[in-house]
Amino acid sequence: MGDLSPTRLHAVLRLRVDVFVVEQACAYAEIDGLDPLARHLLVEDADSGQLAAYLRLLPPEAGGGVRLGRIVIAPARRGIGLGGYLMEEGLAEAARAFPGRDVELSAQAHLLKFYRSHGFEAVSETYLEDGIPHIDMRKAAGSPVAGQTRTGPIHP
Repeated sequence: MGDLSPTRLHAVLRLRVDVFVVEQACAYAEIDGLDPLARHLLVEDADSGQLAAYLRLLPPEAGGGVRLGRIVIAPARRGIGLGGYLMEEGLAEAARAFPGRDVELSAQAHLLKFYRSHGFEAVSETYLEDGIPHIDMRKAAGSPVAGQTRTGPIHP
């Protein structure tokens, strides 16, 4: 977590645009002004140094929870457990940086089961965001993770 070098910032923006704009055919304002406020979690391939997974953690707004967003796995790195690893690390950083705060996210509806496995509960009905069904979810501060156990390190 920390500031992004120009090279890492480029890799982050490229991965987010490649997946959210191109792959998901969703035109939206990727550069939303929130990155300078965020903590950034990057998982880079140990051999190539390429970005394999990413999420950003936004500080809580008045009375709200910590917000995870832009959660993305590079297409070539899917299916090896990086999503679970990324969520575990993001939740751990949220607890370290903002103890006692709930964690919130806007999930693509097809990923509801995945986020539930990390202790999140739906707090809204399904709605369309940029043409994609989403649902707001929250993990209460200090709540256990339901049914998700990592048995060893992930090597992207």
